[in-house]
Amino acid sequence: MEMCRLLQDNDRAINDVDESKSIRMNFFTIHKTSEGKSRAGEITTDHGVVQTPIFMPVGTVASVKTVHQRELKEDIKAQIILGNTYHLYLRPGMDVMQKAGGLHKFMNWDQPILTDSGGFQVFSLADTRKMTEEGARFKSHIDGSYHMFSPERSMEIQRQIGADIFMAFDECTPYPCEYNQAKTSMELTHRWLKRCIDWTEQNPELYGYKQRLFPIVQGSTYSDLRKISAEVISEAGAEGNAIGGLSVGEPEEEMYRITDEVTDILPKEKPRYLMGVGTPWNILESIGLGIDMMDCVMPTRNARNGMIFTWQGVVNLKNEKWKDDFSPLDEFGTSFVDQEYSKAYVRHLFVSKEYLGKQIASIHNLAFYLDLVKVAREHIVAGDFYEWKKSVLPVLRQRL
Repeated sequence: MEMCRLLQDNDRAINDVDESKSIRMNFFTIHKTSEGKSRAGEITTDHGVVQTPIFMPVGTVASVKTVHQRELKEDIKAQIILGNTYHLYLRPGMDVMQKAGGLHKFMNWDQPILTDSGGFQVFSLADTRKMTEEGARFKSHIDGSYHMFSPERSMEIQRQIGADIFMAFDECTPYPCEYNQAKTSMELTHRWLKRCIDWTEQNPELYGYKQRLFPIVQGSTYSDLRKISAEVISEAGAEGNAIGGLSVGEPEEEMYRITDEVTDILPKEKPRYLMGVGTPWNILESIGLGIDMMDCVMPTRNARNGMIFTWQGVVNLKNEKWKDDFSPLDEFGTSFVDQEYSKAYVRHLFVSKEYLGKQIASIHNLAFYLDLVKVAREHIVAGDFYEWKKSVLPVLRQRL
């Protein structure tokens, strides 16, 4: 697949108002917009610069499953990873985290980190949690002990973790969701946001570098609620914004529709993060709708079950057809595993239940996802992103 070359003049920025002017901020810079909403930018943090659009590997418990930090950095080319407040709070706990000097030092990762607020995990514990105006009381999945997350407590934990970007505490609604439930939940999320902002303004960072709070748009699949929420979140004046409550079971078309409506409202000069998305085709469609940041457990979770994503389509390595296929795992892949191991060998590892198979497939999938957003960025810069997306999507979706 032919790669488009990046423009050399990265200082030239374009917006949809005046192509001669730059959108320049300390935190987020837009370098190039395509003919639609897609754009190529840079997020500048104290732990490094992230080129957008970007996919963030999920490192739930200070570890991207089966993958070393060295592989994340040198082979996968991850620019930013995600940690989980709920899980890190339970293990190793904040005493250990603070003694280590924060998550970066604890896991030996010197590049940017984003943490979620724990809200989605609390949402997933529907049978063992209780929501009130104060916050969420929930039962640990580890030992059954009870804990309380309020907006203030979530902020405090994320201060102690020390991520470069951290999320406001919100309530994520299920799909389907009744209108009144979605409205009540959205309004609670907005009230919690004010408490999150108040707490962060009164409590400085712990480790000597800047942390940035992103609020989250909610409202389920109801356009009027999403519009209200996007306007409230925009008015909060944060340095970036997130869209939550999607990729929770709704049809893809609904996810795209809501994303499109919300990105019409969220500030153009600030990064937009679509939480929990998704497949390679979800990612490209979202970029086309103006999304800059995405994360999902799919590349590693599917990899551990023998499924890999490639530029030619989706491969189930457990299938009999790969038993004596000694071609490279992925001839167009960018990581070392793609050329060093054959499909037949990796299939053998899965059939034999060898852990190395999970590791190889995870490295491949994450490297592919990072390559996917890198190539998407190149086509945005070249000005042909939508034409390229239209041609590549059917290929990415096909089963080999």
